[in-house]
Amino acid sequence: MTFDHTKLAPEWQRAFAFAESKVGGRIVGAERQPRWRPAWFLDIERPDGTHVPIYLRGARGEAADGDDRLRHESTCLELLEKHGIPVPHVHGFHHEPEAIVMDKAAGRINLATVENPTERKAIRDHYMQILADIHRIDLAGFQRAGLALPASSDDLALGDFDTWVASYRSTKKRPEPAIEFAVDWLHRNVPKGRERTSFLVGDSGQFLFDQGRVTAVIDVELAYLGDPAADLGGLLARDLSEPLGDLEDAMRTYEEASGEPVDRRVVLYHAIRFGMVTPLATAVQVAAPNAATDFLQYFVWYLTYARCPLELIAHLEHIDIQSAELPTESLSPWAIGHDVLQARLASFEREDPYEAYQIEAVRRTAEYLRRADRHGPALEAVDLDEAGELLGDRPASWQERDVALEELVVSNRGERDAELLRYFVRRLQRQEFLVEPVAKELRGARMQTLGA
Repeated sequence: MTFDHTKLAPEWQRAFAFAESKVGGRIVGAERQPRWRPAWFLDIERPDGTHVPIYLRGARGEAADGDDRLRHESTCLELLEKHGIPVPHVHGFHHEPEAIVMDKAAGRINLATVENPTERKAIRDHYMQILADIHRIDLAGFQRAGLALPASSDDLALGDFDTWVASYRSTKKRPEPAIEFAVDWLHRNVPKGRERTSFLVGDSGQFLFDQGRVTAVIDVELAYLGDPAADLGGLLARDLSEPLGDLEDAMRTYEEASGEPVDRRVVLYHAIRFGMVTPLATAVQVAAPNAATDFLQYFVWYLTYARCPLELIAHLEHIDIQSAELPTESLSPWAIGHDVLQARLASFEREDPYEAYQIEAVRRTAEYLRRADRHGPALEAVDLDEAGELLGDRPASWQERDVALEELVVSNRGERDAELLRYFVRRLQRQEFLVEPVAKELRGARMQTLGA
């Protein structure tokens, strides 16, 4: 039997019909992927009885550039396949709504799920070898497809970073002093003497694997032309949510596969640069979310991917940071209401993976509010005290604090980096404490330092 398209919104009915036409068969099964972006796993049966597993990948929507970025990914996948890189085969691109129709590659994600350390290393080594192969591909085809060569050494180092900064500032809803500090530091500390330009996957470390080998490189929507060290730095960011193991060992594998030495400090710079892309991209969703936004997920990303790069800056600059003092327990006269809400939400079980994901998103947000009720006022008071030490006067409110801190960041030329870093890291630690039980894989995350 074919899948009943009428259960879908009209725009996705069109996309499903498009998938059938490109693959040459009928959809006999469909499962929505339980995540924040629209995506489905499809089972398409061809007239000869063969079944083709398909992944229908939709655009991120409110958090990205929509059609252009997804179309860019589709083009890059096709070019990588032509150069022998293992990627999902693209059958076609649908415009309204934006979606890539591609093969569902065999294998699974997340090296942390591999119990055997020897197999884990073999898979990671294979990926580093593939990454070295990608970085050797001639750039002419990518240039013809519209990817631009860096115009200067600064452009080579910063890559697409300033595009993210411009997008963030165009939608900015409130002062973001920690983000502005990191953006300024990155511009003040651009690596010098770098010349090599390669095609970069952009959001590196994303791949499927099976039986000790990488089966497909995936998620290349952030691909661009730049310094290959940027893809190596991106691994440190990916490692926060999908642990990759010993990345110093991975750097040695890459050196052997590429025949090029790896400057660890440059890699750490790019880990900071790429890590900060997440708070740049999610700031507006945290400051002004809409009803469809998985607020808690964006908030966890926003906090973790701001703190970890700032801690890495402190590491590179040899700045000691004393961790924030965090509370153990506190009671609130409104606590019982939050407790009852959590108990009620726990009773709403769903078999459908996407519906279960939606309920879990609400439950996580409710847990954050429960902890904010218990601990938020005390933590905010400490934060205002520490901000007052930086500013000279204790702000009367969090709004006044953030305006003054951003003004201080703008006036800083490096002379106040140490005290600003210490404050921002502690502030983020306090905020993370409120989401800690529902931070999932990012709970307690730290970036590797590669011994640099």
